[in-house]
Amino acid sequence: MLIKAAPAFSISCSHGDARRPLFSSYSSVNQHLISSPMIRSKTGAGFVACASKGANSKPLTGVVFEPFEEVKKELNLVPTVPEASLARQRYVDECEAAVNEQINVEYNVSYVYHAMYAYFDRDNVALRGFAKFFKESSDEEREHAQKLMEYQNKRGGRVKLQSIVMPISDFDHSDKGDALYAMELALSLEKLTNEKLLNLQSIADRNNDVQLADFVESEYLYEQVEAIKKISKYVAQLRRVGKGLGVWHFDQMLLREEEEAVA
Repeated sequence: MLIKAAPAFSISCSHGDARRPLFSSYSSVNQHLISSPMIRSKTGAGFVACASKGANSKPLTGVVFEPFEEVKKELNLVPTVPEASLARQRYVDECEAAVNEQINVEYNVSYVYHAMYAYFDRDNVALRGFAKFFKESSDEEREHAQKLMEYQNKRGGRVKLQSIVMPISDFDHSDKGDALYAMELALSLEKLTNEKLLNLQSIADRNNDVQLADFVESEYLYEQVEAIKKISKYVAQLRRVGKGLGVWHFDQMLLREEEEAVA
C-alpha cells in the first residue's frame, strides 16, 4: 500500500473576513507556494493552515522507500506453524549444523580438561596449580559451548547436543611425566579447537552469513590464538625443568598466576 498524506489540513487565505481555501491537496502545495503572491506579502497578510473536512486521498509523490509495499514479501516468509522459528532469517541448514558440531567440540574439550583437573587434584599427585589451571580451562570451554547454544537459539536454529567421548583418567607418561604430557595434550586440544572454529567461519563465509562469521571472529578467534600462545610457553618451560623438583616450582608458579589473575 502507498503512504497517503494526512487529510486534516488545507491552506486558507487570511485577508478580510473570508477564509477561503487556497490549496486542497498536499501534492499541489509546493507549486502554489512558489507561485502565490501571498508568500511575499507583509506580516498579517499571509496565509494560515486550518483543518479541512475533505479527506485527501492523493498519494505522496517522490517517495523512494515504501515500507508497506516492501514488507509484503517478508510477511509471506513469516512461518505460521508453531514448530518453526519466527526469528530465523538467512540462516541455512549447513550453518546450523556447523554450530551444533562446534558446541560438541567445546563440550568434549571441557570434558578432557575436567579429567585433567581430577587427576592433578588426587592426593598422590597433589599439584594444585595444575588442578586449578585445568579446572578453569574446563569451565571456560563449557562457557564457550553455552554461548554457542545461546547464539543458535538467537538465530532461530535448534540446539542438538551430541555424544561426548569418555576421556582418559591417567596422564602419567613414562618419558615426559604427567605435567608435560598433560600440557602438551592441552596445546593439541587448543589447536584442534582453533581449526574447528576456522572451519565454522569458512562455512559462514561460503554461505554469505556475515553475522555468524562476525560472531566467531569477535568472540572466539582472538581468544583462541592467545590461549595457544600461553600454553605453548608452558610447554617450552616444562621441557626445560624436567620431571623432578622443577615441576613443583612450575606448579607454584601456576598457582600464583591464577591467583593474581583473579585478584
